[in-house]
Amino acid sequence: MPVEVGKVVDGTVLNITSFGAFVQLPEGETGLVHISEVADKYVKDVRDYLKEKDKVKVKILSVSPDGKISLSIKKANAELKKSSRPLDLEWNRNKSSSNMSFEDRLAKFLKDSDERQQQLKKNLDTRRRSGGGYNRGKTNKMIEK
Repeated sequence: MPVEVGKVVDGTVLNITSFGAFVQLPEGETGLVHISEVADKYVKDVRDYLKEKDKVKVKILSVSPDGKISLSIKKANAELKKSSRPLDLEWNRNKSSSNMSFEDRLAKFLKDSDERQQQLKKNLDTRRRSGGGYNRGKTNKMIEK
């Protein structure tokens, strides 16, 4: 069966180099997973993510005219995540507020909001008065005068 570009297949890591890893595909052909295609984050050393004989899922990115196969573990994982069904979420209302009227809920919200605003202002005023900030190169003697 020929290698199809865009297909996600299982493979086995054969060899790890400083620039990536060679992976054997089920058809017996070998392709390269470049270091930039190993993981979603920065990869300094491929050996931190892969070992020889590891089973991995790879996406076939391209096949060059001379037969070189480019592979990606990162895109194979993204494709698997994208195809998985989203979680079922249960949207439950807070039962204590469900029997309150709109006016009661609005009044409660305004009260809570006002309390939060007062607390933030109090904390901000405390910081301003403490003088623990940056003095822009002035020494304490200059400030005291």
